[in-house]
Amino acid sequence: MHLLILAGDGIGPEITAATVAVLKAADARFGLGLKFEEAPVGYAGLKTCNHTIHPDIVEKARRADGVVLGPTSTYEFKDPHRGEVNPSMRLRKSLDLFANIRPARTYPGLPSRCGDFDLIVARENTEGFYADRNMEDGPGEILVTKDVAISLRRITRLCCERIARAAFELAQRRRKRVTIVHKANVLKVTDGMFIEECNRVAREFPEVAVDEAIVDAMMALAVRNPQRFDVIVTTNMYGDILSDLTAELSGSLGMAGSLNAGTDHAMAQAAHGSAPDIAGQDVANPLSLILSGAMLLAWHGRRTKTERFEAAANAIEKAVEQAVAAKQSTRDIDGALGTRAAGEAVARALA
Repeated sequence: MHLLILAGDGIGPEITAATVAVLKAADARFGLGLKFEEAPVGYAGLKTCNHTIHPDIVEKARRADGVVLGPTSTYEFKDPHRGEVNPSMRLRKSLDLFANIRPARTYPGLPSRCGDFDLIVARENTEGFYADRNMEDGPGEILVTKDVAISLRRITRLCCERIARAAFELAQRRRKRVTIVHKANVLKVTDGMFIEECNRVAREFPEVAVDEAIVDAMMALAVRNPQRFDVIVTTNMYGDILSDLTAELSGSLGMAGSLNAGTDHAMAQAAHGSAPDIAGQDVANPLSLILSGAMLLAWHGRRTKTERFEAAANAIEKAVEQAVAAKQSTRDIDGALGTRAAGEAVARALA
């Protein structure tokens, strides 16, 4: 399996190095044949090739079997004409990574705010309110006058159908329940179309139970009783916000694994940001990207029907669980280790 490693900005290089160490331990144990190729993105890309993600890197990602992307300073990249684009957006759009899968679960030994739970947010990843990816050419935001701005939301049946299918296929492997999250009481046409497509796909999965929740009520329900949810399917912005909430309920946003997946390509990516205020201090939690790397291995295993990749992914998740329970982790989840040592603890538990 050929992996393209893009370390990113801020804490990105630190958590990426810890993740690569764990992937190498998995390779040694399971014989995965991993091959690693590195390329600069973010500020490193601007420095070396005057672009936060050069088109050559996108082509490398297209040829790879998977991508591992560390967080980048996307808020600071404001001028596309100077090569300042969001690397995550460019890869999601170029590789058509339409499904953003974000699990959230509690861990033994880590205090939980709302009791034990295990759920997944399946978030549409290529349209919605995200103005940097919902148009063929140009952004989906318009400055009409200096005092009037408009943001367009694109919803298509195709994108609704395929994220719904991804969610129901996930639920089929889990506890067989899907919750559709929307705001159709106000956004009657766009979210109405989303619900229609979800319910149409649901008819192909009669053994999977289906319910619905309006997005604002869903935030309260997730805090009150996260145990009731299995797979949550929703549009782009709702899923982005909701998955951060559920990750924090599990103990820390630093535990938030995330996989961006399409039909032919996938990318592991921590759900959190680049945290420049703690960069270089060896205190960042690497588990989000480590768990994302495990999800990437599992995706590749299912796609190629190669069981050892799924076994390796399961083993990484077990190793994370052991490290968390033994307090072999970073301070945000009651540990005392630095970033590098936390990654090494997972690698040791895996080996």
